[in-house]
Amino acid sequence: MLHKSWMIALATVLGLSSAQAQIKVGITMSASGPGAALGQPQSKTVPALPKEIAGQKITYFALDDESDPTKGAQNGRKLITEEKVDVLIGSSLTPVSLPLIDIAAEAKTPLMTMAAAAVLVAPMDDKRKWVFKVVPNDDIMANAILKYIAKTGAKTLGYIGVSDAYGEGYYKVLSEVAPKLGVTLTGHEVYARSDASVTGQVLKIIATKPDAVFVASAGTPAVLPQKALRERGYKGPIFQTHGVATEEFIKLGGKDVDGAIFTGEAFTVVNDLPADSPFRKPTTAFIDAYKAANGNIPSIFGAHLWDSMSHVERAIPAALKVAKPGTPEFRAALRDEIEKTKDFALNNGLSNMTPDNHNGYDERSAFVIEVKDGAFHLVK
Repeated sequence: MLHKSWMIALATVLGLSSAQAQIKVGITMSASGPGAALGQPQSKTVPALPKEIAGQKITYFALDDESDPTKGAQNGRKLITEEKVDVLIGSSLTPVSLPLIDIAAEAKTPLMTMAAAAVLVAPMDDKRKWVFKVVPNDDIMANAILKYIAKTGAKTLGYIGVSDAYGEGYYKVLSEVAPKLGVTLTGHEVYARSDASVTGQVLKIIATKPDAVFVASAGTPAVLPQKALRERGYKGPIFQTHGVATEEFIKLGGKDVDGAIFTGEAFTVVNDLPADSPFRKPTTAFIDAYKAANGNIPSIFGAHLWDSMSHVERAIPAALKVAKPGTPEFRAALRDEIEKTKDFALNNGLSNMTPDNHNGYDERSAFVIEVKDGAFHLVK
């Protein structure tokens, strides 16, 4: 858990005491609990974030929400009311991020969510106009992977997903789009991220004899269904979501996750992209900063925080011309500027925000990726 003492220590390490700082950034992330595989890389990204932007020092207040929506809401209120942050970033998981929408809208503070589900930014309304999302909408990734699945010749598709907004968001898209591509879903099995077994669900899936199976999960909990399917003798292709783009998924899954295919972000396969790809520059900047702070290579989940802050960094100079940090006018100006983002290359894709679209990606940001020989590779 990231206590207040941790925040003070971080500010000291970065040379960013509250007295010095002009711009305050509040972060709540799932550094412990079922979402730790996502939140831990994000917590390690905090020290790598920019220490100064447009001549203004930055203070980061980082809290662990323990993968719990109630704790996340408490963190959000604390960061806004007590720390008076200019922008709120979080959380790692969709269920933990959902309560933050009301909190950010009420305080008229921009919220950069690091979670995946489209419901966080759509449909657009008076509350969601304060929310922006750097992770490509699950419907973009779901559409792209379904097109790939259809091309493989699969006609029937088994489904198992986490029993929250992330899994249900994927199932909604799959159930609507699959029939249009000639693919039939053979069932709808769910499990909790904290479950230790999915044997019953997997046996039901195998009984429907699907040509392929789709797993809608994220982080290490995504290993469980794939491992169970292989252990029970299922030999067909298994498709996952971009939530598995972490070394922990490969390490925990071992040979059982080899061959898993998903659509994911540029960061995961940047070394397989052309030398002139616009995604190479932001990825290199993130990796270099993260390595300097931690001594090792980051994951895509850390990139979600980096990209969120990249949006804020791009918006700050224009917002400073409108008002001073710490004021409602500055927060509104940040929101307005982020909404104007055009052709902004990030680790997660090419962002083009509009008043109606606070995700800003299309299928140009969805890359087909395969786990092969213990690493992620672009399917060409």
